[in-house]
Amino acid sequence: MTGTAVAVACALAAALLAAVGSVAQQRSAAAVASSDSLLGSLLRSPRWWAGILGDSGSYLMQIIALAVGSVLLVQPLLVAALLFALPIAAATGGRRITRTSWLLAAALCAALAVFLLVGNPTAGSGDPAAARWALPLGIVLALVVAAIAVAVLTPTLRALAFGTAGGILYGVTAAFTKHVTDLFEQGIPAVLGSWQTWALIAAGVAAVYLQQRAFQSGSLAASLPALTVGEPLAAVFLGMTVLGERLRVDGPELVLVIAAVVVMAATTVALSRQEAPADDPAATAVTARGTAPPPETPRPR
Repeated sequence: MTGTAVAVACALAAALLAAVGSVAQQRSAAAVASSDSLLGSLLRSPRWWAGILGDSGSYLMQIIALAVGSVLLVQPLLVAALLFALPIAAATGGRRITRTSWLLAAALCAALAVFLLVGNPTAGSGDPAAARWALPLGIVLALVVAAIAVAVLTPTLRALAFGTAGGILYGVTAAFTKHVTDLFEQGIPAVLGSWQTWALIAAGVAAVYLQQRAFQSGSLAASLPALTVGEPLAAVFLGMTVLGERLRVDGPELVLVIAAVVVMAATTVALSRQEAPADDPAATAVTARGTAPPPETPRPR
């Protein structure tokens, strides 16, 4: 099996584990009343810990995928977690998957295939200088700060804004993971002595927290699209600007790849809105009292 095949298989396994883990996390976070401590309540929830276990397995598979494949290859495949989330959400929520949802899922698969076959992502440099990270990382972190500010100042956009911030930070962790994974060839001292290792840990912890805030703040119709699309877009941006990864396309092929990315983003948002139930004032009132609402579609990562 080639390195690309291993990366694809591990990325798809990561997507499946993320979908399973997110079911438990979303249901647990949505059950926490706004007046209660989010972290305290989640830490006491066995179901949430089961979700974290699923996410941990997903991240392990992602590390393996990034060890043999590029960020540009692995991250778009993780978006396919929505395809696994659909039947899981239907089974746990007692709902049927609509024909529209299946058509959107098929369009997402087609867009992923075009990106992989036409774009043919290639690996870049494994050890970029710190100065090379400065501007691209500054841009994405500025977007995170802006999204958090929107969440704090605009309650009606809180779920969307927290989801955007969390998704971008997950993309940052993916780029750092690729770099740190390559450092293992130089030994443990090189890994522990790299600032990227500690930045990876900090970004990961912050991303998990913002994800839970997004789940708590509103329906998945607001949080899931931003979480899902923000991660690969941020990771691909850093992969191309910092890690030197490239898409081997030009002319008409470039147009196809750009169109595939647009379709991936559009179908991801549309799938999220199809599978997330409509906002229900009664359900909102129940959540405010700390009672668990009906299960919703999980967020893939």
